[in-house]
Amino acid sequence: MRNQFYSMLTVCLFIPAILFAQGSKVSDNLSMPSKILKMDRKFAVYLPADYETSGRSYPVLYLLHGAGDNQTGWVQFGEVKLIADKAIAEGKCTAMIIVMPDADTGQRGYFNSPKGDWNYEDFFFQEFIPTIEKAYRIRADKRYRAIAGLSMGGGGTFMYALHHPELFSSACPLSAYCGPLSIEELARPWEKQLDGLSDDQKQKYFARHSALELIKAIPDDQKKAVRWYIDCGDDDFLYEGNCLVHIAMRKKDIPHEFRIRDGVHSWTYWREALPTVLEFVSQSFHQY
Repeated sequence: MRNQFYSMLTVCLFIPAILFAQGSKVSDNLSMPSKILKMDRKFAVYLPADYETSGRSYPVLYLLHGAGDNQTGWVQFGEVKLIADKAIAEGKCTAMIIVMPDADTGQRGYFNSPKGDWNYEDFFFQEFIPTIEKAYRIRADKRYRAIAGLSMGGGGTFMYALHHPELFSSACPLSAYCGPLSIEELARPWEKQLDGLSDDQKQKYFARHSALELIKAIPDDQKKAVRWYIDCGDDDFLYEGNCLVHIAMRKKDIPHEFRIRDGVHSWTYWREALPTVLEFVSQSFHQY
């Protein structure tokens, strides 16, 4: 009899968490028009379990995919719904809306073209964020807005938070492409978008798209504007850039968390990182 009682008690204790996990929703084929890019842009959204019933507004995490993926990457391979549901149900992160834009249609990447013919960054800040934060019940101010991403999306995370520290409370680049580490790296074969640019134009591009250069330029009164969590595997091919960013932040006295874990450039690594990212950004959303 006692065993039956404890068995029933255990089931009852887990029922709320199970119901909570089942109530969240992910849509991965949504779209919005863009005048800047002259096309419709797709995106995915994770809504927490009580979104439809609570009536309240939520903090938001913009979660960026890597090269070769699109807005479905974090949904399909990153298992964002499963991971976020579990973290929220266990009280390790706050309920939040997670928005995943597509940066692999038309052209690939999160930045403006140096030739001015594909201004994705302008789209993101002038059209995407305002549209998303009107369409969903989002607490639309810096404290309740965070950004994270992997690989190419880690690079987007660095650049967006460094370009607009007034908009994000925290930023979490994972296995990030940190931009060119030197002006000489702009001569790499895959930098075709820089073909035909003058040396002055290349220098301006370098200054705006190198995390190292942007970190050096941070004014003293902005050192704590964004909370940083940087994570990269010890066998990742982007390891050097992330380490150099860490060193540059240390020299500049910029507070940040830096993690090197066992791993490579893989979804296994990023799935393991996501719970910590959700917990880290939640700390910015909370009041202590």
